[in-house]
Amino acid sequence: MSTNLEREFKTKITEEQYNKLISEFELENNIFPQTNFYFDTPDLKLFKEHTVLRIRQKGNNFKLTKKERGVNANEAFESHIFLQEEKALEFLKNGFDANIIELNCHVNNVCELTTYRAKTTYSDGILFFDKSEYYGHTDYEIEYEVDSIEQGEKDFTTFLNEHNINYEEPERKSTRAYNIIINKGLN
Repeated sequence: MSTNLEREFKTKITEEQYNKLISEFELENNIFPQTNFYFDTPDLKLFKEHTVLRIRQKGNNFKLTKKERGVNANEAFESHIFLQEEKALEFLKNGFDANIIELNCHVNNVCELTTYRAKTTYSDGILFFDKSEYYGHTDYEIEYEVDSIEQGEKDFTTFLNEHNINYEEPERKSTRAYNIIINKGLN
């Protein structure tokens, strides 16, 4: 199992802003899908504790990730396990014992979200332009992953100002997907 501290800044954007950025950075042919399958207990214990447990599928690659909040809102502690396709599909179908990633519970797939992601380097970090689809909803956002919170915040603010984008804090992708299933009583 590998671990890391993720540092990122995010903002919601409109479809028009997303398309403009994709065009400006010439990323039309570099948009790749990834699907996040979120796992939880029947009573959504992990969601209530602000812990995200997901399997992310990119093509034929599957990665199990546990995400827990960091010291501030722009940080998250992540633990990862790469899965063989057969094992990932088994987990999706039957759930699994989350002790394999240091969570004491059995979990099942409760919701999913597919993101069409383009990425490019910017200053000292990586910009991601995301179009996410889930349960009949589509939304757009920018993520900026960095090593330094202080420098990252300055760079992200500069980027937004240069592109006339007003900052609008988005909910986590997992929260957006969970809220749909909770509000529709799908879980």
